[in-house]
Amino acid sequence: MTKTGLIIRHVPHEGIAGYREPIEAAGYALDRIDVGDPAFAALDLAEPDLLIMMGGPMGVYERDRHPWIACQLRRLARRLEADRPTLGVCFGAQMMAAAMGARVYSGPAKEIGFAPLMINGPPSPLRHLEEVAVLHWHGDTFDLPDGAELLASTGAYAHQAFRRGRNILALQFHAEMGLDPRFDEWVDQWPEAIVEVGNSADGIRRDHTAHGPAAVAAGRLMVGEWLAELDG
Repeated sequence: MTKTGLIIRHVPHEGIAGYREPIEAAGYALDRIDVGDPAFAALDLAEPDLLIMMGGPMGVYERDRHPWIACQLRRLARRLEADRPTLGVCFGAQMMAAAMGARVYSGPAKEIGFAPLMINGPPSPLRHLEEVAVLHWHGDTFDLPDGAELLASTGAYAHQAFRRGRNILALQFHAEMGLDPRFDEWVDQWPEAIVEVGNSADGIRRDHTAHGPAAVAAGRLMVGEWLAELDG
């Protein structure tokens, strides 16, 4: 029987990208909803077999500006309490941390560009990312939720990935990006952020060409292994 997967998209230019392939290969029929869709407020987030929450430029703490954040957090907390398979990327990972009771806050500096991770802890699906330069694009971070296992860090941010059990996986970085043409929209929308970290639009596009294919290949292996090990 086909399993259901739901993608929550917080902004149009941050989609599932390279992760679609391993998720569909694992037998999930994917649907997508934008947070601006009128149907989103009534959606039962505990229902899909797999929930995937992607990134966005907003902060979890900006609930007055984005009222849907509080609504999404309440429903996400119920899903996580039930240990339903959930994957969060960047803002999606921060939402997971918040729904698990952890603090999400502005970090000391923006982290933008391709760089490898330091893989922590016992063996996990993140082993595929060892020594692979993946895309980072964030300025917020989170405390490690109670009961969560830290999986990866960088020199700038200690908390780059965590899991709880086999079903809950949160990734601050973007190993799904590297082949998706929407990357150009990221560069066009935030050129000042790229300059702030000492790079340029042309420079980060060159990095994307050089490192993107390997990052996506490793990210697909990671997600495929995680899905194969889900409980239930």
